[in-house]
Amino acid sequence: MAQILSGGIGDLLADFIEVRRTTLSLFKPLKIEDAVIQSNVFGSPPNWHLAHVTWFYQKILQKHGEEIHSDGNVNLEYLNSYYQQFGKILPKSERGKFPRPTVEETLKYRSFIEEKVISFLNRAEDSSSEISDELKYDILLANQHEMQHQELMIYDFQYYFQRFPDPEDNYKPTTMTTTPTVAAAASAAVYKKPARDFSQLEVVTEKPRGMVEIPGGLYELGFNGGKDLFCYDNELPEHKVYLQPFKIDVAPVSNAEYIKFIEDNGYDDFSYWLADGWDLANEEKWRAPLYWERKGDKWMKKDFRGYREIELDEPVTNLSYYEADAYANWAGKRLPTEAEWEKAASWNEDLQKKTLYPWGNHEFTPKHANLLESSLWGLSKIGSYPAGKSYYGCHQMIGDVWEWTSSEYTLYPGFKSKLSEYTDKWAINQKVLRGGSFSTPYKQIRNSYRNYFKPHERILFSGFRCVSES
Repeated sequence: MAQILSGGIGDLLADFIEVRRTTLSLFKPLKIEDAVIQSNVFGSPPNWHLAHVTWFYQKILQKHGEEIHSDGNVNLEYLNSYYQQFGKILPKSERGKFPRPTVEETLKYRSFIEEKVISFLNRAEDSSSEISDELKYDILLANQHEMQHQELMIYDFQYYFQRFPDPEDNYKPTTMTTTPTVAAAASAAVYKKPARDFSQLEVVTEKPRGMVEIPGGLYELGFNGGKDLFCYDNELPEHKVYLQPFKIDVAPVSNAEYIKFIEDNGYDDFSYWLADGWDLANEEKWRAPLYWERKGDKWMKKDFRGYREIELDEPVTNLSYYEADAYANWAGKRLPTEAEWEKAASWNEDLQKKTLYPWGNHEFTPKHANLLESSLWGLSKIGSYPAGKSYYGCHQMIGDVWEWTSSEYTLYPGFKSKLSEYTDKWAINQKVLRGGSFSTPYKQIRNSYRNYFKPHERILFSGFRCVSES
């Protein structure tokens, strides 16, 4: 469910505690050696993720006047990801060369800042004046920021652990029950929320096929959940766009469908590819999605569920934009724009308005989508969530795989930044993805959420669906 801006301090603290607990539950299964390794230049050491998100909370507190004097054991310059406003930045490619702070120091720093956040919010609640909307937004932004890094960590885990031949080395975080830190536990006694039960997942074997027609006309693109719900500044302002009628796949492209593209020499025919993609695919010798291996007549892959044969009925994932676009050309279709994708996910003809999620405005349950809290740690078969389909009958638009769109990541007309350098400076040379993946926290995602990556990147759990002219 979208986070509530109109809630009180108790709600903010409950969200804070839940987010921090989840991050530690992801981190707990790691060995020390694994926690300080950078899997590749596009990733970051898990220990860095843990410290960086804590640093972000520190910067939010300092923005709102909190004085913080640490013991000097944590090099804060090491934790600045890309914020020029905060001084020296350690380039991403260099993060694995500095295994400091140590894991022990990171956990101490984490606990130290948690105590500061809890104390700061409790004092704000005790004061006679209401806390500002800006403070509420910034704390929720920090919570959302940590959720983003939870997913980034999972990308890094997949890339790192898939290289080990011994199945015992496979990272299998099957539960998220880690005890919170001392500071969070002390406050949880007051601000504890009821636990969510994601254990009873109903899997339905319906297999949606084909395309559905979406009417054209004016459409209001962007977040419209009101001022009481959190969204990122790049989802605003809602604005009118004009869409031609189009058809869209009712399901993401499956592994079986993508294998047909491979077997039809899709990676060997330049006519399907954008020039940059063709050059890159040949330079990197791409012949299948990331992690796929050909063993005899079978395609195999190692993921969080072990080394296994590719499941034909699951959405294809770990594809670059270039591969998705090449497939769409091969199939005689194209990738949707983000406005087309959002209308197919959001618009309800009967209500004549948009909804927060494909299934409506009520919050996520395990029957609606495969997200992080589903604890599946992998993809589900296409058609597994009929309760989560959109008004038009599109399945799995939320969860399982992020979906590439053809839209460049640009800022909406009238955009106003709520935190400089967070979403604004990246509006160049990136493609928009929509919908979330099996590693996306449920409080992160909604129909209007705009993710963005460079077109060559494959580490994210990215797939796609196609459109054609009506």
